[in-house]
Amino acid sequence: MAATYRGGRPATAARAARRRAVLHWIGVHALAVAAALFFVLPFVFVLLTSLMSDQQALTRDLVPRTWQWENYTRVLDTPGFLTWWRNTLLYAGLGTVLTVVSSIPVAYALAKFRFRGRRLAMMLVISMMMLPPQVIIIPMYLFWAKEMDLAGSLWPLIVPMAFGDAFSVFLLRQFLLTVPDEYLDAARVDGCGEVRTLLRVVLPMAKPGIAAVALFQFFYAWNDYFGPQIYASENPAAWTLSYGLESFKGAHHTDWNLTMAATVLVMAPVILVFFFAQRAFVEGVTLTGVKG
Repeated sequence: MAATYRGGRPATAARAARRRAVLHWIGVHALAVAAALFFVLPFVFVLLTSLMSDQQALTRDLVPRTWQWENYTRVLDTPGFLTWWRNTLLYAGLGTVLTVVSSIPVAYALAKFRFRGRRLAMMLVISMMMLPPQVIIIPMYLFWAKEMDLAGSLWPLIVPMAFGDAFSVFLLRQFLLTVPDEYLDAARVDGCGEVRTLLRVVLPMAKPGIAAVALFQFFYAWNDYFGPQIYASENPAAWTLSYGLESFKGAHHTDWNLTMAATVLVMAPVILVFFFAQRAFVEGVTLTGVKG
């Protein structure tokens, strides 16, 4: 009896451990599914409502009785909607390219060069990150509208991106700190100058960080409402999707199915970009800040 008890005790403990492991797995995955549903269900609601008729939208029905795919055609046929698309692509695409190209050299210098005033320069970059755009909007508007005569266009928002962005510089600098200096020293020994070292050595190793910065900037420009409202509100031909959607909602405030369809068309590109680039984005954000 004693031998059986001693022999059965480890087996009982192993079964209990397996039971706890199974319960832990069920609990963790149940919480994950609940969290996923919490974030996904609003998008599902918007999508299903966009495919309903006017009479069914915002009723207790959760699924469309008839799938009204023509709602999207009606939205796309709205005067100015395709122009808003074109303006948003110009603003987000060109602005992202200019921001990345102009921020990389500054971040590289702050991360890898040793010069007098380096800490002060980094403090200035951080202070610019903390400065709300509303603080300087009046002098900036006077400069672009009165001096440069660019009011009613998106160029006052695009041109400054060619001179770097404080957040992008900071994020890239933090990522470039993780690049070992030995690679840069080896390139210099082989005769590479700083520009060639940056292009041939640093940039290939910094692709995740660059992807993260590009996505952050693209999402910011795509969703920007404040800037187009200030500079382009007087010219409907220069409106972006974020600002034009507000006008669309005002004109179709009772047509919730059309409003939801327009919302889906505005959100879809951002969701698709993040879906296909999420691996590089997550890797870049994870590795950024390893060193201080």
